Amino acid sequence: MLLGVWIERLARVVAVLGGLVLVVVAIMTVTSITGRVLLFAGLKPIPGDFELVEAGTAFVVCAFLPWAQLKRGHATVAIFTDFLPAAVNRALDLIADALLLGAAMVMTWRHFYGLLDKLAYNETTFILRFPIWWSYAAAMVGLVTWIIVAVYCTANSAVALGNPDAAKSREPEVVH
Repeated sequence: MLLGVWIERLARVVAVLGGLVLVVVAIMTVTSITGRVLLFAGLKPIPGDFELVEAGTAFVVCAFLPWAQLKRGHATVAIFTDFLPAAVNRALDLIADALLLGAAMVMTWRHFYGLLDKLAYNETTFILRFPIWWSYAAAMVGLVTWIIVAVYCTANSAVALGNPDAAKSREPEVVH
């Protein structure tokens, strides 16, 4: 299961990077707000803070998607499925993974065209004047990783449908 280990490490690294960017965005936001509040003391907000938050948030959201799918962290309605036979739940897992793969592909495809558009027009942010395509390119890292993870999860669910013992290999971790 070397592929599974590699996929999990990839998803984890991208999610950790997303977490680090989220922490940086939070610290920057607090710093900028503090600068606004303490204008009388000679401090000031960070110029272009909203542009940086926008760019960082785009990456963060896309970076968390692969990990969420790998760990089955997306919303489920267990109240309706807990009473169903295991085979039906495995079929539902396959359907859900296939649908998430489709969503990942559509989002990545459209995001890629957005990236090309921003590159073609050399669009920049208003205050900091950094190229907007940088944000799009950063988000593509998470989206492409999501496709890789989604293909893996869909394949695992397909195998588990025919082989119930394989289903145990992708059980979500329960945190108490």
